[in-house]
Amino acid sequence: MKKAIVVCAAAAMILSCATNPFTGKKTMAFVPDSSLFASSFQQYSEFLKEHKVVTGTSDAQMVQRVGGKIRKAAEKWLSAHGHSNYLNDYKWEYKLVQDDAVNAWCMPGGKIVVYTGLLKVSGNEAGLATVMGHEVAHALANHGQQRMSASLLQQLGAVGLNEATGKSSEGTRQLAMMAYGAGSNVVGMMPFSRKHESEADRIGLTLMALAGYNPSEALSFWKRMSSQGGNSVPEILSTHPSDATRISNIQKLIPEAKAEAAKFGIKY
Repeated sequence: MKKAIVVCAAAAMILSCATNPFTGKKTMAFVPDSSLFASSFQQYSEFLKEHKVVTGTSDAQMVQRVGGKIRKAAEKWLSAHGHSNYLNDYKWEYKLVQDDAVNAWCMPGGKIVVYTGLLKVSGNEAGLATVMGHEVAHALANHGQQRMSASLLQQLGAVGLNEATGKSSEGTRQLAMMAYGAGSNVVGMMPFSRKHESEADRIGLTLMALAGYNPSEALSFWKRMSSQGGNSVPEILSTHPSDATRISNIQKLIPEAKAEAAKFGIKY
């Protein structure tokens, strides 16, 4: 019975795929946007109630301004490529939150938070556009949806392994599950996440270019981020590319972003 459930669930996941307009690839979409967005909007509302939202300052206005430009850039690109309805269910919000963390994020459906700590590193409006473009790109590429789907696949694998080792000793089963957990993360989930980061860098550069920000500014921002230091781990054990890898990749992607912007009459 358990085997049948695993097979059926796996088949459902394989069939539940969608082609993303920004990547042109079929991606796992086991969790529908209707459920994902509803959960996202609720979590965002709760988050804002529990944190100090900064309003009325020049920084807060900058976040609103950059967010609006990135949104319009996404709409412009989608309309030009025949996907004008792609953002119909998005409910965009851009909030500046008082927090020293050098971070920002965009939830599925367009809910964005920028921490005040990030502004100390972003340096200027183009630096902020680099980050907001990157974070919005994660949402537009459905990375949250894909991560949830991949996590479900990983859990199904664990169920299957548990079933397969059912007649083994408890020690053997525990070792097998530990090996599976570590292996599936290093070989599967982490490379999957690093790929998402690289995709978001590429899409984000195009968004900031279409929004009127020179994508070359992204290099300066990521170099400033790299200079922040912090605990580093080998890239293979990280969900993000190393600073050196990211900066090298972005340098190669900048001409592509400029060329895409040129199609819309924007020259850098």
